[in-house]
Amino acid sequence: MKTGLFMFSNKVYDFLKIVAQIWLPALSTLYFALSCIWGLPYGEQVVGTITAIDAFLGALLGISTAQWKKGGYNER
Repeated sequence: MKTGLFMFSNKVYDFLKIVAQIWLPALSTLYFALSCIWGLPYGEQVVGTITAIDAFLGALLGISTAQWKKGGYNER
């Protein structure tokens, strides 16, 4: 079986998907809110960094999904 560069195992894919869809957005929202309330440093920079990482992770997951579908697989 030919595998693409960003083909993840089911377990890794599912974990990364949860991280990208739930944990990173929740973390950035929490830090932004707390930085506004408590004056934590670098609120915009931290949230911007988390968002950039999340966008990159989403792109990797999208590439992995496209490669999976291109390979003719119906399910992960």
